[in-house]
Amino acid sequence: MKDYKINNLGFPRIGADRELKKALELFWSGSITEIELKSKSALLREQHWVIQQEAGVDLIPSNDFSYYDQVLDMICLLGCVPERFKEAGPVGLDTYFEMARGQHCCGSDLSEGTRALEMTKWFDSNYHYLVPELNETTEFSIRSTKIFDEYQEALDLGIKTKPVLIGPVTFLFLSKSFDGSDRFSLLEKLLPVYGEILQRLEQKGAEWIQLDEPIFSMDLDENTKRLLKKSYEYLSTQVSQTKLLVANYFGDLDSNLEEFVSLPVDGLHVDLVRGVKDVSTFFKSVDDTKLISLGVVNGRNIWKNNYTDTLEIIDQFKHLKNQLCLSPSCSLLHSPYSLRPEDDLDEELKSWLAFSEEKLQELQDLKLILSGKGNALLIANRELHESKKQNERLFNKQVRIASEESRGEEFLTRSPFKERIIQQNKSLKLPLLPTTTIGSFPQDKELRRQRALFKKGIINHEQYDSFIAGQIAKDVALQEKIGLDVLVHGEAERNDMVEYFGEKLEGFAFSKKAWVQSYGSRCVKPPILFGDVSRKVAMTVQWTQYAASLTTKPMKGMLTGPVTILQWSFVREDLSREEVTRQIALAIREETIDLEHAGIPIIQIDEPAIREGLPLRDQQKALYLKWAVDAFRLSAAGVQSSTQIHTHMCYSDFNEIMDSVGRMDADVISIEASRSDMELLEVFKEQCYPNEIGPGVYDIHSPRVPSVEEISLKIKSILDYVAIEQVWINPDCGLKTRGLVEVEAALQNMQLATESVRAGLLQLA
Repeated sequence: MKDYKINNLGFPRIGADRELKKALELFWSGSITEIELKSKSALLREQHWVIQQEAGVDLIPSNDFSYYDQVLDMICLLGCVPERFKEAGPVGLDTYFEMARGQHCCGSDLSEGTRALEMTKWFDSNYHYLVPELNETTEFSIRSTKIFDEYQEALDLGIKTKPVLIGPVTFLFLSKSFDGSDRFSLLEKLLPVYGEILQRLEQKGAEWIQLDEPIFSMDLDENTKRLLKKSYEYLSTQVSQTKLLVANYFGDLDSNLEEFVSLPVDGLHVDLVRGVKDVSTFFKSVDDTKLISLGVVNGRNIWKNNYTDTLEIIDQFKHLKNQLCLSPSCSLLHSPYSLRPEDDLDEELKSWLAFSEEKLQELQDLKLILSGKGNALLIANRELHESKKQNERLFNKQVRIASEESRGEEFLTRSPFKERIIQQNKSLKLPLLPTTTIGSFPQDKELRRQRALFKKGIINHEQYDSFIAGQIAKDVALQEKIGLDVLVHGEAERNDMVEYFGEKLEGFAFSKKAWVQSYGSRCVKPPILFGDVSRKVAMTVQWTQYAASLTTKPMKGMLTGPVTILQWSFVREDLSREEVTRQIALAIREETIDLEHAGIPIIQIDEPAIREGLPLRDQQKALYLKWAVDAFRLSAAGVQSSTQIHTHMCYSDFNEIMDSVGRMDADVISIEASRSDMELLEVFKEQCYPNEIGPGVYDIHSPRVPSVEEISLKIKSILDYVAIEQVWINPDCGLKTRGLVEVEAALQNMQLATESVRAGLLQLA
């Protein structure tokens, strides 16, 4: 009988109660010292290693912990820190956080700092990574000891770990060349540094080292395949006793199968949750000395594993002589920590779920079943899944009928943009370069305290609503004081841009502590989308209408779009994502129409996740973009041409989706642009984008307040790409996570800069 090991690719780093988030924010505010931050972080790492050890994990990862982002950690390890951060020696936390946030750890002057590294999505996930900046003169050298220190830290606890790092070709792929040079040409300089890292880990006694190369799940040209082969031919010679494991995840190997299985390494990890194509032929040519890690438990969703289906997959590998490991499909970074605190979930729904700790238990269960000793576990699991299939909670006949009958309604068109913009301009009476924000305003401790008191029943609905009304009034007054042209209500009543809507919709459930890291200290708690979706009540009309009554200026209604609600939820797996998104779109359409009837002249339907959801394989992209854009159009179908539809998309590369952005036909699209120094606008210029656009003029993910002069230069640079009649002025994204002092200062500078540019244009005229 085959002996199976358990391999884990990575564990959530934020802690069961978001301890890392809290420690980071205390450190950034100057409330704790660097020593205290490091001490709290070391305690977290110890807890996580022990949890995995007690769960029977044989290959426990280290260096999967990060203070902010694993790609930023690699930038420090490889020593490719951009020159503007002026760091010559070992990279300290000051420089580390300045690269991430544009400001030193505890900087008190909000005007100080440096432009932070650009941020974008990690493949097709909602995790954000910091983009390495390279040029043809970039040099590499080891300038961080984190990976070595954490391996030794675990060793001192009596735990032998498997250090994890991003593979060299994936690292270069994730990077950006800022001088037009080929970033892959740097591989010759990069590989010796990787070799040195491996050698130092071998000297410390590492038995296994994991190198992540998720680009194997993408369409690769022959040159990239050649570079992957070259990299591992070299790296395999740099160690003699330590074994190398290359991990692919997030999709099929497909056309890269031959290159992957022939890598001259000791172990291979494959994602068998999202990459099940031709599973029976995956390793037909693999060297039988290689360890094979089978990613059979979903690392990116929360539904309990179907042991019967999983065992059928594993069975196809039983004939191999190779040592086999059972593993999550990818790092558990993308999963919540534990089901243990979730006593508010009903027992039936809870029985369908598995978070990170439970996923490790699932691997143990599968190992026991494969040993012939876990038949009772298999039977119980089979009965659970059979019962769930028949559960009436999952189905709503009326929703299914409405979805089917709405086919084609996404193409209900208002008048062409050139005609409707005339109507909108006539009614809105906005100046050139109208100023606005993306939607949310800061939520301070008192607001969060009031929300917690309401949830606990300590204050009643009337008291809570009174507080929210006061907060909205303050946010509207602040915008009027600054002089913004189009106002928002600030979203004080919303805990999260997705969870809030989920609470108003049928088909969703909610956890207490199912937090997942999005970037840095930013954590999200995705709702659990388990059943058919419909709108129970109006979701935003009351507060938007109230805010509109406080001003004579146009008020924007703020909605989250259907694709973003899908992408940022834990989504059911028994119904196609296309159908789930259509159901959500119909619910959002009802809200859009109600907002228009309530007299709201501008409605923003945010879709920051459309680009994020784009499949990694070219052959799958067209179908996804069709139903994703159709869902957006459906959510806006039914309003009049005089109602202006906005959307917001952030941290996206628009080059390959511009046709789809155009087909969305939003009157105004606002985008992140400041971290990329407006280069995202190039494609809008090339495509002669006809509608209006609001490129973000300052980075809201940094506490730094840009000056009037800096924003003025950004506005002028926008006009090099887009005609002035098309341009709106706004921040990069929502302001919820920022402090009120910095927000007021930044928005005031944004307004002053806009007025300055307007005045200059009038003088020229």
